[in-house]
Amino acid sequence: MATRRQAREWAFQMLFHLDANPVELDELFAGFRKESRASGRARDFAEALVRGVAANMREIDGMISRHAKHWRLSRMGSVERNVLRMAVYEMIHQRDTPPAVVINEAVDIAKYFGTDESGRFVNGILDTIRREAGGGSEGGRGPDERAADSERDAARDR
Repeated sequence: MATRRQAREWAFQMLFHLDANPVELDELFAGFRKESRASGRARDFAEALVRGVAANMREIDGMISRHAKHWRLSRMGSVERNVLRMAVYEMIHQRDTPPAVVINEAVDIAKYFGTDESGRFVNGILDTIRREAGGGSEGGRGPDERAADSERDAARDR
């Protein structure tokens, strides 16, 4: 069974593809389902991330641009740009996963598909966005809420 981590990787791959080859989302998802044989909640989560990013692209890109000092979005690598888009969407619009978890996952995905430098770049921008959005080190949640969030994430991954 796929995990939310795998779903995030799938979402990143679809966003990367969409960035290079714009197509209708239904066409993208059909190809993804055929190629990956993804199913269930992980597939649904991946597709929800992609739909959310696509629906909120202007807002997300604006946030990234404001926090990427001396970097234009168009000059960023496609890996970094799309990992950032996915993570910003999840932190700002989904909010069911602690921001620290979203950032950690984004950094790992950026390093896996990019370089160690990609991970540092993504981490720096996401951390400033997290702070601006009002999240402390854990998005303003207390220890009990963070523990409950971790338990929910673990249950979803099963």
